[in-house]
Amino acid sequence: MADDLHALENWAEPLLAALTPARRRTLARTIGQALRREQAGRIAAQRNPDGSAYAPRKTTRARLQKGAIRRTMFEKLRTARHLRMQVDASGVAIGWLGRTARIARIHHYGLRDEVQPGGPQVDYPARELLGLTDAQREMIRDMLLQHLAP
Repeated sequence: MADDLHALENWAEPLLAALTPARRRTLARTIGQALRREQAGRIAAQRNPDGSAYAPRKTTRARLQKGAIRRTMFEKLRTARHLRMQVDASGVAIGWLGRTARIARIHHYGLRDEVQPGGPQVDYPARELLGLTDAQREMIRDMLLQHLAP
């Protein structure tokens, strides 16, 4: 995946060099908004970038009770309030900040953490929250070509 991204970057670099910083920022914002929307949709569908499903939640007694817990995994993490986008003339970055970033990192890499402060330690399964699919790479390429077309 990283090699494909570097190939796309090497291909786009000379084309982007011809643009003014303001146009590069506009392009980065357009691409970033589309990517954030795609990532949020994939997180809502609970799919990894390779198309496989997330590891299911651990079933507890509270979850088995009808109507007790209704939220899907990462419901708040995928909102624009938490899934931030940073844009400048050199590119776009999509991710989380602060405490939200800590929670996302634990789930993304499948780390060990406390359920609540001072509570039991739990090993969380890896659920890739951010990542590019082949379709998203093609979308980036198409958006770049559309932006460069007169």
